[in-house]
Amino acid sequence: MSYAVSKGFQIHPDAFAMLKGLESADVLKTVQEIIKSKKPSKNAVILVEDIKGLLSPKKNDGPIEQTCTVLMDPTPKVTTGEGVEGYAALFRSRFEKTMRILAQRPDSKRISKIASVKQNSRNNNSSKFVERGEKSLHGSAGSTIVAGLLMSRRTKKNGIEIAVDDYTGILTVTAVAEDAKKQAAALAMDQMVMLELENGKGAPGLTVKNIMSPDIPDHLPNRSKSEAYAVLISDLHVGSKYFMEKEFLRFLDWLSSDDDNDIVRKIKFLCIGGDVIDGIGIFPNQDKELLMMDADKQMSHAARLLAKVPKHIKMLVIPGNHDPGRRALPQPAIPGKDLADHLYGLPNCTMLGNPAFVDLNGVKLLMFHGQSLDDVIATTPGLSYSRPAEAMKVLLKARHLAPTYGERTPVAPEQEDMMVITDVPDIFHAGHVHVTDVQSYRGTLIVNSGAWQSQTKFQQTMGITPSPGMAILVNLATLQPSIQDFN
Repeated sequence: MSYAVSKGFQIHPDAFAMLKGLESADVLKTVQEIIKSKKPSKNAVILVEDIKGLLSPKKNDGPIEQTCTVLMDPTPKVTTGEGVEGYAALFRSRFEKTMRILAQRPDSKRISKIASVKQNSRNNNSSKFVERGEKSLHGSAGSTIVAGLLMSRRTKKNGIEIAVDDYTGILTVTAVAEDAKKQAAALAMDQMVMLELENGKGAPGLTVKNIMSPDIPDHLPNRSKSEAYAVLISDLHVGSKYFMEKEFLRFLDWLSSDDDNDIVRKIKFLCIGGDVIDGIGIFPNQDKELLMMDADKQMSHAARLLAKVPKHIKMLVIPGNHDPGRRALPQPAIPGKDLADHLYGLPNCTMLGNPAFVDLNGVKLLMFHGQSLDDVIATTPGLSYSRPAEAMKVLLKARHLAPTYGERTPVAPEQEDMMVITDVPDIFHAGHVHVTDVQSYRGTLIVNSGAWQSQTKFQQTMGITPSPGMAILVNLATLQPSIQDFN
């Protein structure tokens, strides 16, 4: 609270207790916003009413119009390239878009081209690293910064060797210090990184002093001016023997309940994060796990179920890897002709691609099915399917939804990399792994909304225990989440 004191403000004990209940990323932002709105005086005090006035929805005399704006949908942008040239364009776009994100950091002014750093290293003249005597991030001279895509990562006897690539070449360096090794291990392959380098300490050549991901900044998230709720669900898998239809019908009945449930009446949005149906031929011997052997019948049944959603609730639907259409990312919306006509015919349903970025009453929601979480969990030490929000946090740090190329997640050679997280979301919603998990990171609410499919034989063999039959309810006026269990 030293910031408030430095501005000439005291904090009432009750207000202090309320601030302690906020996420750590929100506390400073909240105090800053209150101080902006109050005139400083000799005995200025931040009160409980100041906090409530900032965080609580403003009351209105009449009904408030609910707004839903699509900020980004890959569907009309998909123009797949081909071969080496297509992927060269994709990674060039990734590099340039992420460099624009890094350019917002003061340290980015010190970025050197890899070719010049390699030349200086060959000349064995460390003074050329810092020609004008710039200081490092920790205040000491004698370091330089490069930025590039992470091409490889190998564990060596003396540390972790990583290679980064920019337009001028590839640079291989070693992380020797414990902090640098932890930072290197947590990176996603093929993501953009900034490396602070210094002459070898414990290893020949250049060593890594510090690693910086593009990351999202600490921020005070946007909030709805009126109290409204969004329900986040994913992975219905309609058509599968494991689809929990009884529980899903219970959920639909809850949405339509006529009782005095004030919260249900304020639900205005239903966001479905992909895998609406189980699909056909997605994995070997899938037919043994299907109730419906035709994708059109699966989709028709899904549409009949979703038609029960009250018309005042706006539905947003993106595809997953089990749905019809292209499986490579980014995915256009589920094709309408002969496949999803019934869904397109619902008046309150909007079909979007994967990923999609929408504005709900001023709250920015990033919807992504989550295929790349498989690669993140497999390649990052300490991650598991039991805590998917931790893997989603890696994507936010990388500012990319599918950074790793060549593993389980298919990525299309688009001319523009639409998987870069150029704008900071207030809510990041994904599914795919069938495990419910909710966290907050730097002001962004991270939600993995689980599934409506019970444990499959494949999940049993993989040791994955799903948490199906749940819906995540988010108050858009406060961004407070709650879990509704329909088991």
